[in-house]
Amino acid sequence: MLKLMRQIVRAGVLSEPPPADAAALTAAATQIHADILAILGQALAIRQVDAGSCNGCELEIHALNNPYYNLEGCGIRFVASPRHADLLLVTGPVTRNMELALRRTYDATPEPKLVVAVGDCGCTGGIFGESYASCGRVSHVIPVDVAVPGCPPQPLDILRGILLAVQRVRS
Repeated sequence: MLKLMRQIVRAGVLSEPPPADAAALTAAATQIHADILAILGQALAIRQVDAGSCNGCELEIHALNNPYYNLEGCGIRFVASPRHADLLLVTGPVTRNMELALRRTYDATPEPKLVVAVGDCGCTGGIFGESYASCGRVSHVIPVDVAVPGCPPQPLDILRGILLAVQRVRS
């Protein structure tokens, strides 16, 4: 144990420095949070659906919950049931096995329904496209309000897509 402690003291802190544009990202995230609260005035409940992705987009969505983006701090939370959701966040090309499940999830979501397709695969079908195993883009299965391109998109872009969907419903 003592040997391990000495090694830790010798090595010091080995973390990466923050990004060069960290202040700009923080300012943009703060503005988006303020806009969402101004539009909604209450919490936004999101149900995230993985329709067949590689999990790259899910990693970026999970990053939204870390202290840097602080999604919960602006009144946005993820829920386990589509019956409690205001917005569906769908990732990946819709596989044939997930087609019915995605439709049922959409049908179980109360009105007004918002759908945000995340990532190139959700927006266009990505490298998978349409095949015997894939329906392709999310809009082939359910109506999509906002598409957030990128492979994977940055958390701030996902947050902007959520804000855009909320703005469209309110206007």
